[in-house]
Amino acid sequence: MTWSEMQPLLSQACWDTLYMVGWSTLIAIVGGLPLGLLLVLTDRGGLLQNVVANKVVGQIVNVARSLPFIILMVALMNFTRTITGTTIGREAAIVPLAIGAIPFFARLVETAVREVDGGLVEAVQSMGGNTWTVVRRVLVPESLPSLISSATTTIVALIGYSAMAGTVGAGGLGDIAIRYGYQRFETGLMWITVAILAVVISLIQFAGDYAARGLHRRGGQSGVAPKLRLLKDKAPADRTPAADAPTGEAATADVGKVA
Repeated sequence: MTWSEMQPLLSQACWDTLYMVGWSTLIAIVGGLPLGLLLVLTDRGGLLQNVVANKVVGQIVNVARSLPFIILMVALMNFTRTITGTTIGREAAIVPLAIGAIPFFARLVETAVREVDGGLVEAVQSMGGNTWTVVRRVLVPESLPSLISSATTTIVALIGYSAMAGTVGAGGLGDIAIRYGYQRFETGLMWITVAILAVVISLIQFAGDYAARGLHRRGGQSGVAPKLRLLKDKAPADRTPAADAPTGEAATADVGKVA
């Protein structure tokens, strides 16, 4: 197969892969972010402590994560047909891709949010902030660098999932590698596909790492969180000597001891 024959196939395959991964990532973030926050908030000592709800949600997430993606695609075929009207093509592949990525991203969100300093949460609560204020002003802004890294990991995983989806007619680079590289013995096309996937993943990983490092250098916070940290750090220095000085009878007794 010549390059002029490969080029249109590869161009369409790249677009199909980006289309599937883009929409799946968006759905995974929209669904996984609140799910991960819920796992943190309902845990023991959380702002919405509910052990039963936490266990139920946690088990659902664990079961969804334990299914291999190829099995998940087959298990969701009827659901996919109900949503999209078909079980093949890039639109149909988005359904299992998104459902498989939501619990994966939710666990990454949970890990990222648990790293937030509990003192900042207590400071917002002491100022009268409710749960939504804590989430919006502290938990999400403080964990934003880690959340970006988690999103990057999810995108990379989805690219791998999309390649597997190509085995059942989803299209994309995985479909090209299977149909032409494996079934028709076009080894050169298969290796070009592998190289494209490697380059795309490297670029996405670089962009995600760059964004996360940039936020770390800036402190990774926004809104009220840095102000609370500043107040917290300066609190011991704000104590005046007069506040610690002995007064009244205690001061007189101390003077007598010195005499």
